[in-house]
Amino acid sequence: MERQTKVTAEDGKQDIIITREFDLPLELLFKAYEEPEIVEQWMGTKVLKMENKKHGSYQFETTDAKGNVVFQANGAIHEFSPNRKITRTFEMGNTPFGVQLEVYEFEKLTDDTSKLKMHVIYESIAQRDQVLKMPFVQGINWAHNRLQEIVSKLK
Repeated sequence: MERQTKVTAEDGKQDIIITREFDLPLELLFKAYEEPEIVEQWMGTKVLKMENKKHGSYQFETTDAKGNVVFQANGAIHEFSPNRKITRTFEMGNTPFGVQLEVYEFEKLTDDTSKLKMHVIYESIAQRDQVLKMPFVQGINWAHNRLQEIVSKLK
């Protein structure tokens, strides 16, 4: 399957830009990041907390079949502008990666299409490069494909 999510990482910088156009109206794309039930479906993780407001926070957790925690992430929400922008921190538990800053910008292209631009800033160039050595690009593309598939059914 073609990778529709584009990841741009310039040498010597500690950030990446992720862009994706969706066959979804802007409001539905934003809802995929706003509503815990939808986030759980496309991310494949449990949303333990999601306070979508300035100075809010969130917490995700995934467990295996035996109940062991295999993924934890949390962060603080610094800006929450419906259908426009989310600025938050992101920190994974039990990993050597530090906190990253994420800026999500949502753009209406047509009545039925929209665009997401994610600007992710890491603590260091080394940390960013370490993330890029993992199957990060494939993972974000997979997640965005699931988002498109699941949210399309809400139209």
